[in-house]
Amino acid sequence: MTREIQQKLRAEARNLLEKGKVDRVIGYGAGSLKFATTPLIISDKANADRLVVNPFIHNNLSVFLPDLCGKVAIVAKVCDARSIISLVQNKQIAREDVFIIGVPCSGIIDLAKVQKLTGLDRDEIGDMSWKGDKVAVTFAGGSKEFSAGEVLAGSCLGCDCSGFQEFDLVIGEIKTLAGGKDLSRNKIQEMEAMSPAQRWEFWKNEFSRCIRCYACRQLCPVCFCERCFVEETEPLWVSPLPKWQDNLIFQAVRMMHVAGRCTDCGECERACPANIPLGILTGKMEDIVEELFQYRAGMDKDAPPLMAAYQPEEAENLMR
Repeated sequence: MTREIQQKLRAEARNLLEKGKVDRVIGYGAGSLKFATTPLIISDKANADRLVVNPFIHNNLSVFLPDLCGKVAIVAKVCDARSIISLVQNKQIAREDVFIIGVPCSGIIDLAKVQKLTGLDRDEIGDMSWKGDKVAVTFAGGSKEFSAGEVLAGSCLGCDCSGFQEFDLVIGEIKTLAGGKDLSRNKIQEMEAMSPAQRWEFWKNEFSRCIRCYACRQLCPVCFCERCFVEETEPLWVSPLPKWQDNLIFQAVRMMHVAGRCTDCGECERACPANIPLGILTGKMEDIVEELFQYRAGMDKDAPPLMAAYQPEEAENLMR
């Protein structure tokens, strides 16, 4: 099925470029390492055959859109497509300038989880593919099957595409991943079960490892401020040194800034070289926004941004 989807995608991309309907196509190309992909931007139809679709298309490609001119086609999973619409809602791009090509996604396989479960390096693994509702991993001497909850990226487990209709073209069938939101919220529930002192100690330990590289910010499609508050010197909001207190402040303020724009795509956590579980923060933030305002980012291009709309009944719910 993946091979068929890939061939159809290449044909559609070639057709769009050949007929001049778009100036560029943003998609995924084969990475230099096994089980890896890389963002690929093409403007020549001859390069359409470089596009790939597989369970390793991690990147949220919407981050490239604000910097590209002209009409752009973009290959998008549901979480990516919601990020695109979030950018439209926040006036960062124009909807008419983007042609969204939806591709099926049963969830992104987290290679690190597979390596830990099997005790094998990526080069020792033969193949990884979906087999029904499980992921089959083959290697020399045998194979193993794992459930989605064991090997998929955390943000994928709670992915819900129901009600999203903003694709311009869909290749294959877009459907919600089996597993449910509860599975993706296990870490959040563990955090909520802690006392305030325990949570404080947890985040102190986590942010003590932060090197303030800003990879989380740079890969986030909705962190689009031209100048981040951490770069301001008058006033100086946080120290430029990676002290854990300032690292915590940076992430807390960043969460407030992207509230109502973040789709919990998981890019910030994936990009973190210190493996800080930022998905706990983004997931909880998304839950709070949905609970308080019945709002989900990137679901409706005509809806105003969360912080640009007000309903009279909100005050009663907030003041409690």
